[in-house]
Amino acid sequence: MDDEGVRARLRAALKTAMKERDRAATATLRSALAALDNAEAVDPAGAGLAEVEHERIAGTVGGLGAGEVPRATLDEEGARAVVRAEADERRAAADDYDRVGEAERAQALRAEAALLDELLG
Repeated sequence: MDDEGVRARLRAALKTAMKERDRAATATLRSALAALDNAEAVDPAGAGLAEVEHERIAGTVGGLGAGEVPRATLDEEGARAVVRAEADERRAAADDYDRVGEAERAQALRAEAALLDELLG
């Protein structure tokens, strides 16, 4: 395996897919990158925000930046686990499509999973 991380490989592959106008690969790679971003999101309820709510808007805190919290960070193994889960999800959905006779859609999902597996190394 090379020195660059899974996120960098996904971005490089996305750039190539976009240049080649490969819609399926572009959508798959964007989805995987979004899954990584979502995994780094923090739960605002447990983020230690100020306890005092803004008097005009329920559920908010007052002051510029008062609701901002730093994002969580994924290590390389965490990022690989997220992308692996995305590939597994596609394979499970492909099995479901096979059961209902949608072989074409199942094949497309398996191709997406294979692309993600390839980038994981």
